[in-house]
Amino acid sequence: MGADIVLKVRPPQNRKDGVHEVDLLKPGARLYSFLYPARNQELVERLQKRRVTTFGMDCVPRISRAQVFDALSSMANIAGYKAVVEAAHHFGRFFSGQITAAGKVPPAKVLVIGAGVAGLAAIGTAKSMGAIVRGFDTRPAVREQIESMGAEFLEVAIEEDGTGAGGYAKEMSPAFIAAEMALFKKQAAEVDIIITTALIPGKPAPKLLLKEAIDVMKPGSVLVDLAAEAGGNIELTRPGEIYKYHDITIIGSTDLPSQLPTQSSTLYGNNITKLLLSMVDLKEKTYYIDLADDVTRGSIVLLEDKLLFPAPAVQAPAQSHQPKLVAQISETPKNPFMLAVRKITGVSAAAAAMLALGYAAPPTLMASVTTFALAFIVGYQVVWGVSPALHAPLMSVTNAVSGIVAVGGLVLMGGGYLPGTVAQYLAAASVLLASINIFGGFLVTQRMLDMFKRPGDKPEYSWMWSLPALAGLATYGNMVYHGAEMGQLHPMLYLLSSLFCIGAISGLSSQQTSRLGNSYGILGVSFGLAATLASLGVTAPVLAQIATVGAVGGGIGLWKGSRVEVTELPQLVALFHSAVGMAAVLVSFASLLEHPTVDPPTAVDIIHKMSVYLGTFIGAVTFTGSLVAYGKLQGLLSSNALNLPGKNFYNLAMAGATIGAGYMFMGATGAAMFGYLGACTALAFALGWHTTTSIGGADMPVVITVLNSYSGWAIVAEGFMLQNTLLTIVGALIGSSGAILSYIMCVAMNRSITNVIFGGYGTSSTGNGEAMKVTGEVTPTTADEVVEWLVNAKSVIIVPGYGLAVAKAQYAVAAMTSALRSKGIKVRFGIHPVAGRMPGQLNVLLAEAGVPYDIVLEMDEINEDFQDTDVVLVIGANDTVNSAALEDPNSTIAGMPVLRVWDAKQVVVMKRSMASGYADVPNPVFFKHNSAMLFGDAKTSCDTLQLKIQEHFQ
Repeated sequence: MGADIVLKVRPPQNRKDGVHEVDLLKPGARLYSFLYPARNQELVERLQKRRVTTFGMDCVPRISRAQVFDALSSMANIAGYKAVVEAAHHFGRFFSGQITAAGKVPPAKVLVIGAGVAGLAAIGTAKSMGAIVRGFDTRPAVREQIESMGAEFLEVAIEEDGTGAGGYAKEMSPAFIAAEMALFKKQAAEVDIIITTALIPGKPAPKLLLKEAIDVMKPGSVLVDLAAEAGGNIELTRPGEIYKYHDITIIGSTDLPSQLPTQSSTLYGNNITKLLLSMVDLKEKTYYIDLADDVTRGSIVLLEDKLLFPAPAVQAPAQSHQPKLVAQISETPKNPFMLAVRKITGVSAAAAAMLALGYAAPPTLMASVTTFALAFIVGYQVVWGVSPALHAPLMSVTNAVSGIVAVGGLVLMGGGYLPGTVAQYLAAASVLLASINIFGGFLVTQRMLDMFKRPGDKPEYSWMWSLPALAGLATYGNMVYHGAEMGQLHPMLYLLSSLFCIGAISGLSSQQTSRLGNSYGILGVSFGLAATLASLGVTAPVLAQIATVGAVGGGIGLWKGSRVEVTELPQLVALFHSAVGMAAVLVSFASLLEHPTVDPPTAVDIIHKMSVYLGTFIGAVTFTGSLVAYGKLQGLLSSNALNLPGKNFYNLAMAGATIGAGYMFMGATGAAMFGYLGACTALAFALGWHTTTSIGGADMPVVITVLNSYSGWAIVAEGFMLQNTLLTIVGALIGSSGAILSYIMCVAMNRSITNVIFGGYGTSSTGNGEAMKVTGEVTPTTADEVVEWLVNAKSVIIVPGYGLAVAKAQYAVAAMTSALRSKGIKVRFGIHPVAGRMPGQLNVLLAEAGVPYDIVLEMDEINEDFQDTDVVLVIGANDTVNSAALEDPNSTIAGMPVLRVWDAKQVVVMKRSMASGYADVPNPVFFKHNSAMLFGDAKTSCDTLQLKIQEHFQ
């Protein structure tokens, strides 16, 4: 007792030898203990005279950050559990119903009055033992908690909110109390066991169960009064005693937590040591009492001889690093007048450009522009309806649909069994590349969507769509073969193809319709290719050439699509994008070879040349950019950003040279024209390589969506070039899809698209000052401790990051989830929009492992739930859970929306080391009092946790 710091369980008291424990304390010492200062004023005065700085474990404020120090909740949780066990010991029957040869035993009926920590623990324990459980509380907010645990929530007819301060109930009105008593008397006649837990801070426990209610209870019933130490909720309670009243057992034990000494000691030890360590700078090895800290301010009773109970007023913090500061800065309203001016100016400029185009452009171009504009609007509306969980299949299906670029190659193919000209060879090569995309893309999409199937889902019979499709195509082909008058059938089939391609995207609005969407996409591309072939009237040798090229490309696509793992999807998508880009380049060259410009050029020639040039440029940028993205994701190239001095100058120089070459191209003919187009191709290859190489690996999700958008615009250019409405519509769909996904990714990082593409640093909210320094020591933990937290939790949220995908730990996580859910523990997943290396990758990864998609939620859906969560597991995520985004206005990730994991009672971060994430910003979450670090490989750690959880439940 003579130490500088003393940690106790019970308040200091007189010993058997007559010496008071306060007198044994060193003057000026620090004492951490249960104290109950409102009831023990004499003890407080004695400590004050001894100048003992005293912290009451019962005074710890009930706020999110203090949950890890909350010893009252820890003991209440144990008391709630033990109350049910004790009641079962004194009860004369099974808790669960039984049907045996000797007769039927009904389940026990349990009423729990008060749904605080102890009450909820009692409800959960009684329910798990098979009893019929009813719960009552004056606070309406706990109704959902009671019902979520499978208990019935009881209420009185009078509407009155009993929510008080600090998580406790308040004293109710006389009318409410009268109605309450009537309810309890009625329930007493029906139930077998009643457990009361109601407390009001600073006052004696309210009397809830009067003698007249006890008198109507059945013989053999059991009453447990968890408020016995404060006088009891039951009129007949004798604190500290267990006795029988008319064959009704009344349990007034005041030491229920002490009857589970190992568990109580473990939890209380964690509470009190973490409270102590929260006041210690382990790095500087100093002890400091900061009265501006909410927890310190709430729990301190005496500062030497100065009485600070009740809690002193909050002192203004000296520093400006407040969690809400960034939100206030970022949400400062902009000038409404300037917003209106910008909007009106933008719309007016767009309208003026459209009118100017209408004045100068020929009718053929206007028809294509009209088709493009309407298709873009439709695509914009449809893509926004796609479920965020299905963004990865959206990327894949648009990738497959982009294989419609083969239409351009089909139009230009010719010769015989082999191509006869350079243009025809280029066209055949483009069809080969597009076929890889079509077959591989649709197969990968189907594989991903099949992962979202659940055992209870209704059969879909998607294969039946092939029957009317084949019948229709056979009829159509027969009519073409026999020279039937087709009228407008070809354009109508193009329209039908376009509608099915739109349906492919709209089908991804939910998991239930997603596989139908993929079927629509296959039909759309099939009808488009069939209509193109039928309209060309190709000879049998050319048809054989087309079939051969398509079969080779399709075989490669199917081979690649069937072998790819979910973790490799981003690089496969990037590789498929490169195929579309190169196909667009080849078709552009082939089209110019087949249709050289006359001198002087006609309006149609000008449109054709412009489209060729744009198609070549966009396709070439997409090709090399996609190859670099593939190399970074596959590990063939360094994931670090290439930072050449004056890198943006090089980008601007290449863009300027491309524009100059385009100007010369438009006026040239013959060899010079192809020379300028070749220069454009080389510059675009270099630009695509340099811009993508200058972007770090963690920004690849945005890069892939941008490249997806580029491939769509390349197809639009091809549609303008060939005056093909199908290409224009499908290209607009794909372009708008990629653009919207890019926008979603950038919003999720609080960055602009130019910031990402041109290798920017920081967010739109980053201040100009010095970033906040993160100091402190982390709390390492073990697998055994994490398992203990998980199995005793009511609610768990798992936050996966790219590290989970790299480690391939999804199967262990899924098994762990299944084991916890089978025991009634609520487990959910929180996914950040930029987690993984492509939108929605982690959703697919978890679906592959069998995690039900309805427990996998987006950041916006789950962020408010962390404060009511017992344990959060962060697996392989860093920047997406970095609290500096909200706490430090000068951080390079300031204002970035993040998953607020630190609001939970306990956070477990699973990482290999303390290394920062891609943004290179230290994460304050690692150093918070409710955080613990489980170091090691994600898969090894998850496998260990899974095995230990299964062993615990066996």
